[in-house]
Amino acid sequence: MDPRIEDHAEVLVDWSARVDAGDDVVLRVGPDAHELAVAVAETVGERGANLVSVYDSNELQRAWALAHGDDFDEDPEYELALYENADVVLSIGGGRNTSEGSDIPAETRRAQSKARQGIREARMDTDWVSTVHPTRSLAQQANMSFAEYREFAYDAILRDWESLADQMANMKEILDAGSEVRLVKEDTDLTMSIENRTAVNSAASVEYDSHNLPSGEVFTAPHATEGEVFFDVPMTIRGERVQDVHLTFEDGEAVDYSAAQNESVVGEVLDTDEGSRRLGELGIGMNRGIDQFTDSILFDEKMGDTVHLAVGRAYESNYPEGHEDEANDSAVHVDMITDVSEDSFLEVDGEVVQRDGTFRWEDGFEA
Repeated sequence: MDPRIEDHAEVLVDWSARVDAGDDVVLRVGPDAHELAVAVAETVGERGANLVSVYDSNELQRAWALAHGDDFDEDPEYELALYENADVVLSIGGGRNTSEGSDIPAETRRAQSKARQGIREARMDTDWVSTVHPTRSLAQQANMSFAEYREFAYDAILRDWESLADQMANMKEILDAGSEVRLVKEDTDLTMSIENRTAVNSAASVEYDSHNLPSGEVFTAPHATEGEVFFDVPMTIRGERVQDVHLTFEDGEAVDYSAAQNESVVGEVLDTDEGSRRLGELGIGMNRGIDQFTDSILFDEKMGDTVHLAVGRAYESNYPEGHEDEANDSAVHVDMITDVSEDSFLEVDGEVVQRDGTFRWEDGFEA
């Protein structure tokens, strides 16, 4: 076994999920993530925690969804109970086909998503963390050789997370003290209120309210969104390649949209429910270990020189204590990314905090 797989498992269990003796752990394993799953199982056992593993295959889910139809039982008790009684949920992606499920009809996908909302909430009430095992399908999606992709992935995952957390604290402090964010670049001039919100320093650990490995972003939950935004980073949404998305916001809601490729997928997302046309997240990528786009949201949204926005569900961690029920509610949370490496700036309360990808505390920043 590549020793980096064992290192990955230890970072996931110890730094990210903070697994303790006696914890009840659910391990969701993708089809080609076997090696990392074995290393994680061993590490969980060494920590004295309990383990239940679940095979998490998009191909399997596709077969069931297509055969089942649109009338799904709401939050089946046997599955709900698994997550309601878990302390930690670890999800290891590593599928064989990154476009699996792209042919599931939109109405089936919406019905299934709505019917599983309680299960999703129960899973997110645990100390959950998602990661990926480098696979050939992910390398192909990123247009890299398998060897090159593994180097890329481990450079992003096996980091000095404590040091990065200290750097990102600068942005969290700015957002926590701020009231309004403005993002400006080509075809983009968007303002968002961040009043009465708490930013998350997403340093790949549940101790930071962070649930992705790799991570490396600071995010908050905007509202009262006005203006337009252009997402020029291609991405795969629901198994379909989506490119050059443009959204227009009025009174906090997306009132118009377009895309150069698979525009219907964007419309499908926005039409999911009452909350899916509002923003649930503003995220600022700060992981300099991610230096190229890979068509994987787990990596791309954390990349330095990017900003991402998600329509749909907001995270309760972005709301002050006692105000968690104010979070935007939706069955979806779909991220879209814009490149801010040139001809762009990000303002907080009228002060530029990032220009052309460089933050004001970094060398080369020009106000």
